[in-house]
Amino acid sequence: MDYVAALVPPVVMAVAFIALIVTIVRSQGGANKAKEDAAVDAAFARAEAARQPAEGSGA
Repeated sequence: MDYVAALVPPVVMAVAFIALIVTIVRSQGGANKAKEDAAVDAAFARAEAARQPAEGSGA
């Protein structure tokens, strides 16, 4: 029975790792991708807009 106790932790870690990979792959794309991309684009636009006046006033 020692071999069962020795094999349980690697098997549990393997199952958890596979579940993590499946979750990551499923979260890529899909219905939420457009909303996530729009949120990132809006954040970049705000950062760029905030940076533009600061660059122009330093001359």
